[in-house]
Amino acid sequence: MAINLANNNSLANITALPSSVSGGAMTLLATQTASGSANLSFTSDIDDTYDSYVFKCINIHPATDGAKFQVNFRDGDTAYDAVKTSTAFSAYHTESASSGFAYLTGYDLAQSTGVQQIDQNSGNDNDQNFCAELKLFSPSSTTFVKHYMVRSVANAASDAETDMYVAGYCNTTTAIDGVQFSFSSGNIDSGVIKLYGIS
Repeated sequence: MAINLANNNSLANITALPSSVSGGAMTLLATQTASGSANLSFTSDIDDTYDSYVFKCINIHPATDGAKFQVNFRDGDTAYDAVKTSTAFSAYHTESASSGFAYLTGYDLAQSTGVQQIDQNSGNDNDQNFCAELKLFSPSSTTFVKHYMVRSVANAASDAETDMYVAGYCNTTTAIDGVQFSFSSGNIDSGVIKLYGIS
């Protein structure tokens, strides 16, 4: 087996990688900005061009205090109601120094067409917001289910920092061609969601 070497002798001086080494890339496909929006829906750019996609939710601010941020998936129809099975857990730490870690039975799904909660009660104070990264794998596969993972952080309405993990799959062999984000109550007051294709 041949060993591929960088063109220089130290990491600080590397100017090029051997042609057989691929570093991969994130390609920005779409950006949506909320302004009192009921939802942000991505209805294009999710196809077989990339094997996986990443959504970055940046400084999402709810209009309603205590609303939960959520996502759902479209599988070829007009409705965002793909059947999902998932699991979720979270850690938190409050400004008054109480903390906890728990499996979130109220956030997991079992063959449900309902929304996937990816946040625990975002606060709507001027200095509170929500951020997350959602990864969607092989959405165009017509052979396998479509896995997704979410990690989110938020300033909760209870003045706590929450760190939430969600993993699941859309239990369909139909391609996923749309993703919609919303709050459980009220509008998305402000924030940006970016969609990337991963090569």
